[in-house]
Amino acid sequence: MAEKIKIAIYWAAGCGGCDVAILDTNEKILDIAEAADIVLWPIAMDYKYEDLYALEQGSIDVCLFNGAVRTSEQEEMAKALRSRSKIMVAFGACAAWGGIPALANLFEREEIFKSSYLDTQTTINPEKVIPLTKCKVPEGELTLPRFYNRVWTLNQVIDVDYYVPGCPPTPETIWTAIEAIVSGNLPPKGSVIGSLKSLCDTCPKEKTEKKITEFKRPYEVMIDPNKCLLEQGIICCGPVTRDGCGHRCINANMPCRGCYGPSEKVADQGAKLLSAIASIMDVKDEKGAQELAATWEDPAGTVYRFSLAKSLVFDYKKGGE
Repeated sequence: MAEKIKIAIYWAAGCGGCDVAILDTNEKILDIAEAADIVLWPIAMDYKYEDLYALEQGSIDVCLFNGAVRTSEQEEMAKALRSRSKIMVAFGACAAWGGIPALANLFEREEIFKSSYLDTQTTINPEKVIPLTKCKVPEGELTLPRFYNRVWTLNQVIDVDYYVPGCPPTPETIWTAIEAIVSGNLPPKGSVIGSLKSLCDTCPKEKTEKKITEFKRPYEVMIDPNKCLLEQGIICCGPVTRDGCGHRCINANMPCRGCYGPSEKVADQGAKLLSAIASIMDVKDEKGAQELAATWEDPAGTVYRFSLAKSLVFDYKKGGE
């Protein structure tokens, strides 16, 4: 039997769904266990910081790093894992493109703290206390990680070898990536391990190039399951999103939200989707375009739901912290 590879799995700024997705490989988890030894997985096993720092440089064959980088602790862990890993994988949408956490890049850190600790209706904080990185107490000094002014993708902090898309990656996507890693049959460095097509390329719904006159949310319309959702006025990210999810949302008559990231030839997922949507708006002048656009709820949160941190349009924050 071939020697097992050593895998580390780490969770940063994310929901934990990527870790659960690994378990969702079901019986394949036994095949993964046969091919690899997990040397670090804090969410599932009792590992401490010293366990990571005790590992030698380059002793980890592959690290599956999920979650974006929001704090100094997450940056430190990313760098420590990079130095100890031969292959670093940005695992899931948050690590690869920022994911849902990166929508916070629309706001400054002070705005986030004010909203979270002072302004919410359920918050009782008369002394207006907000988190500090250092606080002296009778027992000594307590510390918290620094909360950065923006959310970073993994490759904005360290060198990344490969990307596995999804929020979370499907079991099929995970197994494809594991097989490629174990066999050594990997694509060129920097590649996304996944389909080269867009979701629209493989979507079974009928497309007629129909123009739209109103944007609607799924609950506001009786959806025709056989027709393109975008042509029914429902914002669907399929034209600019990488295929590979198995059409889970589409098959349930829900629009693609873009979690598999930009398709192969798309540089900016949100900007490209805005362009695609503008091309099918049935308007004759600027006034008509503004009126139609006004029926679209949360454009930024829709087109950049999973990729704001890698956006060319919204990447305007200053400073690393």
